[in-house]
Amino acid sequence: MMEFIIPFFFVFFIVFMSIPLLEKLAVKWNFVDKPTERKKHKHPIPLLGGVGIFLGFMIGYLVFVRPINYQSLAIIIASVLVLGIGLIDDWYKTLGKEFPALPRLMVHILAAWMVFSAGIVFYGFTNPFTQQYIVLPYIIQLILSIMWIVGVTTVINWSDGIDGLAGILSAIAGATLYVAALAKGQSDSALLSALLVGASLGFLRYNRHPARIFMGDSGANFLGFILAIVALSGAFKQATLVSLSIPVLALGVPIFDNLIVVLKRFSRGESIYKADATQIHHRLISSGLNPKQTVAFISLMSVCFSLLSIIILLLNI
Repeated sequence: MMEFIIPFFFVFFIVFMSIPLLEKLAVKWNFVDKPTERKKHKHPIPLLGGVGIFLGFMIGYLVFVRPINYQSLAIIIASVLVLGIGLIDDWYKTLGKEFPALPRLMVHILAAWMVFSAGIVFYGFTNPFTQQYIVLPYIIQLILSIMWIVGVTTVINWSDGIDGLAGILSAIAGATLYVAALAKGQSDSALLSALLVGASLGFLRYNRHPARIFMGDSGANFLGFILAIVALSGAFKQATLVSLSIPVLALGVPIFDNLIVVLKRFSRGESIYKADATQIHHRLISSGLNPKQTVAFISLMSVCFSLLSIIILLLNI
């Protein structure tokens, strides 16, 4: 366990110590999220938290992940692209503008393709009745892998609508994927999960309500991107039809909530990227819960989904 505990605390402390500096820099550079009619905070909040999460994770990645090969470089470069387009999106927010969805989507697809090309792929699944491994056609592998990466990146970003929520959901999902990786003997995926959980928890100290700093689109997109990679490189490998549900359940709350949101927007003929207040955290706030109660309730739901995924894992079906 020490091979994962040390990286966890290493990344945790890097993020924990770097956020106050980034908070000051964001204020100095006016890189802040200003209050609007739709946003609940009453004063400008620094938006550079995602940079701290990224730096902590990547420093840990470079220190502990071996070897640094083509696949590792693809993850690093693709992550930089995801962070970069997120920072541009955040910069637009500091100007009181909305960044167009299409450029962001194209960059996410490009980053997902880079990871896919490096061998992080949904190859297929094991038939639970014949125990035969079914390899999917290349084009299906490509479509499913990119859809998964872009989809998880997006749903974690959309969950970042209330103090602390995206961070705690990422930490719960990362911890669940860590357990799944350990159970399957996948040390590489377990290490990535430990780094991600460390980065998420290191940031949460400053992002819980009332938040001192936001992770912004840069941080939320990055966390979702890494979670998707961890699942593809670990939980999805050699999975049966039933155990394919493990990573889906680990990310169950943001996935199912945002699927409902997308279907509602689609049925109304609206853009699926249109900002509104239909996510579960907005609905719970509207029902009378305060932000801390809302985060606690959604976190409990996420833990229940994660426990269900671990039960499926232990049943080995």
